Amino acid sequence: MFTDYTKIFIKAGNGGNGAVSFRREKYVAAGGPDGGDGGKGGDIYFKVDKDKNTLIDFRYNKKYKAGNGENGSGNHRNGKYGENLYIKVPIGTVVKDVETGKVIADLSNPDQVEKVLEGGRGGKGNSHFATATRQAPRFAQDGDKGEEKEIILELKLLADVGLLGFPNVGKSTFLSKTTAARPKIANYHFTTLEPNLGVVKAKNGSFVIADIPGIIEGASEGVGLGIQFLRHVERTRLLLHFLDVSGTEGRNPVEDFRVINAELKKYSEKLSKRKQIIVATKMDIVQDDTLLKELEELAKKENIEIYKISAVTGEGVEELINHVIEVLKTLPKEELFEAEERMVYTLEDKKDEWTIRKEGDDFIIEGRAVERLMGRVNIEDNESMYYLQKSLREMGIDDKLKEMGVREGDSVVVAGWELEWSN
Repeated sequence: MFTDYTKIFIKAGNGGNGAVSFRREKYVAAGGPDGGDGGKGGDIYFKVDKDKNTLIDFRYNKKYKAGNGENGSGNHRNGKYGENLYIKVPIGTVVKDVETGKVIADLSNPDQVEKVLEGGRGGKGNSHFATATRQAPRFAQDGDKGEEKEIILELKLLADVGLLGFPNVGKSTFLSKTTAARPKIANYHFTTLEPNLGVVKAKNGSFVIADIPGIIEGASEGVGLGIQFLRHVERTRLLLHFLDVSGTEGRNPVEDFRVINAELKKYSEKLSKRKQIIVATKMDIVQDDTLLKELEELAKKENIEIYKISAVTGEGVEELINHVIEVLKTLPKEELFEAEERMVYTLEDKKDEWTIRKEGDDFIIEGRAVERLMGRVNIEDNESMYYLQKSLREMGIDDKLKEMGVREGDSVVVAGWELEWSN
């Protein structure tokens, strides 16, 4: 089964907690703090696997999690780092954030590896918080939680040439005659339900061709197999537009040409400007050349080359293939998928974030910055509370509370901990 679109949930590993520990040695009455740091959480990577050609594995396994970092311990022993997770995908996979729709990674090169989520940082042990006036800190830092995201995996076939056309206009027959691919062929619409790839070889070169499910009007809005079709056409350098001129299906090739190009434009302005060659098909059963002449007039008007073929008899096929090879030599192989919005989520993005809101008589302080701060505070230890007050002042939270009208005795909730304000 061919699968080209799926959603999965990924979570980077949590960082380990720092340790609260003090040296305990014979003849040493008051050893100093020696708590080790927690280990960093594992990162999540996506890696191209040349042996994969579908996303079907992700239909059955929807959650992926990297390893957590271990906690620190005494004698300055740091916790082990969490194990990184490498998720293997086929070449041509695009990773998107469900929430924003932005591209996180575009895996279109062999052996490409991209980091998508970073594991949480390990917390610092109490040895880091010793000062001249605080010689025995009884608090350490908790590790950060790893980032988590719901993401979309989208597979876009990487081919040189894409076959455009309504259902049953001869695309699959052409592919079967020119490559080793064996697509389903029958005299009814939507025989091709999944993309087919084949390699066309000739004396003067070769190219990869993709036969994609037939398009119908409304495809850009998802009618029929439209979106699946357009997703794959997006990555081809040249389009062969197959149009039936036999009249046996009751189709008008000029009208079909306009409908399909209108759908391309709705889906992507850039895709609508991709180079096309018109291929007039089923020449072996043409009895009235009226439709062919109308199509030739259109090709002349649009300044598009036209080739007349019969995939069944082979008429015109070799000439078309040789011309395609020459045309491809003039088309650059630059990355066709624009990944300018590519982004990698890091914990650095949010480490200084905090917000204050008033709820009734309470002042609620939230955000990653205060969560991390409270993770290293022992509210039953006086020195630790002094550290908290100093940190809140340095972060500008004190000033913001005063600006919002906080008074002596008011309730201030910091990352879920309810404290009483005192000037």
